[in-house]
Amino acid sequence: MDIQRVAQFIGQTAQDSRIYLGCDSERYFRRGAWFAAYTRVVVIHHGGAHGCKIFGHTEHKRDFDPRPSRPVTRMMEEVYAVSALYLELAEAIAERPVEVHLDINPDERHGSSCAVREAIGYVRGVCQLTPKLKPEAFAASCAADQFTRKCA
Repeated sequence: MDIQRVAQFIGQTAQDSRIYLGCDSERYFRRGAWFAAYTRVVVIHHGGAHGCKIFGHTEHKRDFDPRPSRPVTRMMEEVYAVSALYLELAEAIAERPVEVHLDINPDERHGSSCAVREAIGYVRGVCQLTPKLKPEAFAASCAADQFTRKCA
């Protein structure tokens, strides 16, 4: 993702534009090893009501999660990636409304719930924001998810 281009685009938007940051991952097996495609997205909602622009980028990394049904390592990699994205864009975002979305389901019946407390604490500590989780985390659950599926 060209951060300078995204920051420049944000800088040209109205102050009431809303910024949503998200990350999702998709695990896959290739050449005898597990990998994950991590997609970070920035959703810029023009004036909070006039359409949006989505920027995205996918990066592929080895996945070392020992228990795929409880993917704490992969979930936290998503959290680190979206938090870093926030820090890279913080100056451009300035006073615009911003949300960090995590593709984590707090319901304990879902595997991603294993990282809820750590994820929320990390985002609060690094970004000074309380992240949105599923089902409110559309930037991660929808935008990044669709982008990831095209790139995995």
